[in-house]
Amino acid sequence: MKTYQDFKFNEKTKEFIRLNGFVEPTPIQNAVIPMAIKGKDIVAISDTGTGKTHAFLIPLMERVDTSQQIVQAVITAPTRELAMQIFKNAKVMMEADPTLRVKLITGGIERSKMADSIKQQPHIVIGTPGRIKDLFLEQSVLRVDTASIYVVDEADMTLEYGFLDDVDAICGRMKDHLQMMAFSATIPNALKPFLKKYMSAPQTIHMKDAHASNPKIEHVLIPCKHKSYGETLLDIMPGFMPYVCLIFANTRDDAGEVAALLRKNGKTIVEIHGGLQARQRKQAMKQLESSERSYVVATDIAARGLDVEGITHVVSLGFPSELDFYIHRSGRTGRAGKEGTCFALYKESDEKAIRTLREKGIHFEHRNFKNGSWQELKPFGQKMITKNDVREKEIAKTLTRKNEKVKPGYKKKKAEMVKKIKQKERRDHIRNEIKEQRKERYKTAQRLKSKGIIE
Repeated sequence: MKTYQDFKFNEKTKEFIRLNGFVEPTPIQNAVIPMAIKGKDIVAISDTGTGKTHAFLIPLMERVDTSQQIVQAVITAPTRELAMQIFKNAKVMMEADPTLRVKLITGGIERSKMADSIKQQPHIVIGTPGRIKDLFLEQSVLRVDTASIYVVDEADMTLEYGFLDDVDAICGRMKDHLQMMAFSATIPNALKPFLKKYMSAPQTIHMKDAHASNPKIEHVLIPCKHKSYGETLLDIMPGFMPYVCLIFANTRDDAGEVAALLRKNGKTIVEIHGGLQARQRKQAMKQLESSERSYVVATDIAARGLDVEGITHVVSLGFPSELDFYIHRSGRTGRAGKEGTCFALYKESDEKAIRTLREKGIHFEHRNFKNGSWQELKPFGQKMITKNDVREKEIAKTLTRKNEKVKPGYKKKKAEMVKKIKQKERRDHIRNEIKEQRKERYKTAQRLKSKGIIE
């Protein structure tokens, strides 16, 4: 195993490593750093928590020439939280070399103030694609066309949330011989044309995700039945005591709705998603850093890259359309040799996703929390005996009863009995349907009242 002393770094890079307290590089750092320093194009497939941020910051520390007063490297992330996280790590670079200028470029700051703050061009730019594009192409105050290195962090999320066009617009105006490094948890097919356009013989580094098959992570399926994800979450919360619990919703609206429900029921939480205002997002980040909350409600994009320590439990409210994201969700716990639990709340519409994940090797327990205790349920997919099954068995017994003396008209009588049983089943089914519809209408009305839409 290499140590950082085995690399022939300059003194400023060595100081940067010393200030971080690093001794040994992580596997992705060990693979990326030598090639990045040589100027190779790189596609690095790695999950959050593997040390990928310093896998590109250390080569930048080594290569940036502060005697040149121009932008030399650009790093983009799909959200301001991710950009802030990278910038937080990059601040140590400026401690190691006071002549180095690193600038954070994101939304939430007035355009005029941002433009005034970069009259002297930074050496490294970190930010969101849209704001960098605005200052570069619209206002012409940020000269990123002088940069020879471009890092796309969380490339799959950049694609999924529609920011790849902004990255394309920026890169299209930069140097022809641009070194590009893309870091991503997955490489969707739709991302490949972009990488092919800007990369020349890229080196692909795929760090195997050990979290998917981590035996220390317990995956537990929780049926919602007729309840919402939020209501089911409230039901099971008394059944576990987390240090930090990360709760994933599939959309920002779902995250906001669940967060509101939890607060209404007296839970103190951190809420992080794209639907929040800049001030709210900054406040949420501060709460995370100071460990003021045990429960964090987030979307996949908001949680990606967030450095939250001590996550003991993950709750997945349903399953994401991209099932690899479920694996990344569950992989946020059970790290550093510790145990973790991932609760997956599911409805009937999630059953296909569950079967697919089982085929990928994930073993699910099947439980419910009721009357103050956890109850083991039949393994998922095992056929349950329903009322219809009982009815069919009774009919079959009636029609095939042995040693019964045949009486005149017995076939007609049995047919009438079967008809009555089926009619009763239909009536019961209709009654239950009407009850469920009333419950749903009542819940909808309560939600609309809480939002002030109706009185």
